[in-house]
Amino acid sequence: MPTKTTLATAESARPEWLHIDATDAVVGRLAVQIATILRGKHKPTYTPHVDSGDFVIVTNVEKVRFTGNKWEQKTYQTYSRHPGGQKIIPATEMRARKPEEILFQAVKRMVPRSRLGRAQMNKLKMYAGPKHPHQAQQPKEFKLS
Repeated sequence: MPTKTTLATAESARPEWLHIDATDAVVGRLAVQIATILRGKHKPTYTPHVDSGDFVIVTNVEKVRFTGNKWEQKTYQTYSRHPGGQKIIPATEMRARKPEEILFQAVKRMVPRSRLGRAQMNKLKMYAGPKHPHQAQQPKEFKLS
């Protein structure tokens, strides 16, 4: 008799709250682990079309690091759809202005570009400093591998 495959549903998904300290973490490697948790791929009940991931709180985002010369070479581009509306911001300036945006952009490109991906990204909470307002959710500490 074949074993029965269980598929997660929106009702059966039980999201947890996880806390990650991003001090001295490499941006790309950290983003992979965050995207995996947001999508729910770390759970045995992973189902691709259901938002079964967990909430992720990331603190100390201003202390992330790049490998190589990316602080000098990497740029972030925005475009307002108006003539002359293109802005190119170097990574060092982005860290000074909005340090959360560096990690947010890296994670955003690793989740699906759909309604499901946008719902998963809403579960990501990032803070530049060590404090966060989510103590009431009792987040578990997540150790980076």
